Amino acid sequence: MQATPVRASAELTAATQAPRKVWRRVDGVLLLDKPKGMTSNAALQKARRYFSAAKAGHTGTLDPMATGLLPLCFGEATKFSADLLDADKSYEADILFGATTDTGDADGVVVKCRPVTFSAADLVTALAAFRGPIMQVPPMYSALKRDGRPLYELARQGVEVERTPRAVTIHELTLLSWEGERCRVRVRCSKGTYIRTLAEDIGERLGCGAHLVALRRIRVGDLDVAMAVTLEQIEAIAEEARAAVLQSPDALLQSLPEIVLSEDQARRFAHGNPVTVGVADAGVSGKCRVYAGAVLLGVGDLDDDGRLAPRRLVAA
Repeated sequence: MQATPVRASAELTAATQAPRKVWRRVDGVLLLDKPKGMTSNAALQKARRYFSAAKAGHTGTLDPMATGLLPLCFGEATKFSADLLDADKSYEADILFGATTDTGDADGVVVKCRPVTFSAADLVTALAAFRGPIMQVPPMYSALKRDGRPLYELARQGVEVERTPRAVTIHELTLLSWEGERCRVRVRCSKGTYIRTLAEDIGERLGCGAHLVALRRIRVGDLDVAMAVTLEQIEAIAEEARAAVLQSPDALLQSLPEIVLSEDQARRFAHGNPVTVGVADAGVSGKCRVYAGAVLLGVGDLDDDGRLAPRRLVAA
């Protein structure tokens, strides 16, 4: 029997292995148009590989069923990802009346069907009842935790626990179209609002039940889905040119007032020291985005006495 050429086989295997991924520092914000059926984390990891970004994070997730704007942060931009969590969100949602599911959306199992008998006037009246401040019970299929466990884990085991209603605000609820058992609405809402729950509650008010069949996020704070790119569009760009689709890290901070420091002030601020600015000149207070010329230094807190203290700084 001929001996197996172990050494040659090992050399061949090493030669055919894919080169090891080299991660690098990338600073910026990617406005991604997330596809349907992909989790937010899967989208983040795929985008991260396209840019070879050593550090990445997102500003809040979208359900796998949902599409639309998912701001992703690379490098220094991850320091400001939390600033978008409090921002208002806007969606276009398709609601199907007459059936409720265990998840509140089309990914779930239908648990109850009822006839749809409401009129156009009934629908308009029902939508009006949900505009403004409302109380909303979070769904069981959510990432909220009870005793350290996500609620969706309990829901998958058939366990339902009591959830405390939360105060949210529906700033806009506009009927875009209605045909038979299905309608499309545009929603602008405060943080923490569950559109699935909103769809269910509208259905209950109309006496027929409902669930969400499509959801597209079109806006997060000042960021619009019209500015977003798809994973396919990124993949089609040569890797060395992909940075051109990134927004600067301060794209996440546009809702904050701006303060520009002098050279001496900027040097002190960048080293973590508070500086004094003219309150009358600044005309602002509270959390601010801080610059040296056109260069972002970070975020600071400005008090009524004009003392600007660093809160989060961008690494040089």
